[in-house]
Amino acid sequence: MPHDHPDSDCPGCATPDLAFSSHDHAHCATDVLARAEALAAASGARMTPVRKRVLEILLESHKAMGAYDVLQRLAADGFGNQPPVAYRALEFLVEQGFAHRIRRLNAFAACMHPGEAHAPAFLICKSCDAVAEAPAALVRAALDKAAAAIGFVVERSNIEALGLCPSCLESGK
Repeated sequence: MPHDHPDSDCPGCATPDLAFSSHDHAHCATDVLARAEALAAASGARMTPVRKRVLEILLESHKAMGAYDVLQRLAADGFGNQPPVAYRALEFLVEQGFAHRIRRLNAFAACMHPGEAHAPAFLICKSCDAVAEAPAALVRAALDKAAAAIGFVVERSNIEALGLCPSCLESGK
């Protein structure tokens, strides 16, 4: 179900239910890439051709990709086949907030909200490996409150939920 884009933001890709369904993903990917490039330029970070290509690869679908899968794609595109090429680019993208590491899958997914302060939860389909980035500010607030009650300060958290996406649930996978 394609959706309209009344402005430069793409609410569909930012909405988990649409991330798991048919929509105008090409527009979402183009918009996220443009925002990432603008943010990198504004901060003085260098978006090299290999870094840009890695982000493009991650933006091709709502699935997380392992570093070696990214490396194979880079090699096919002529960027070399040495693991540090992929790892350095992925590390840069994560540091800049343009990608997230999905620990459950030992993989990476493009951030659908680059430049925005957010505390996402990752909804991971255990059947097809699709990943949706869902807002989790309330979950993070509850975690911070529980931590504060015992004198702990959370600096970073990674919230991941494993289950079935609507398509796999419907098909009985």
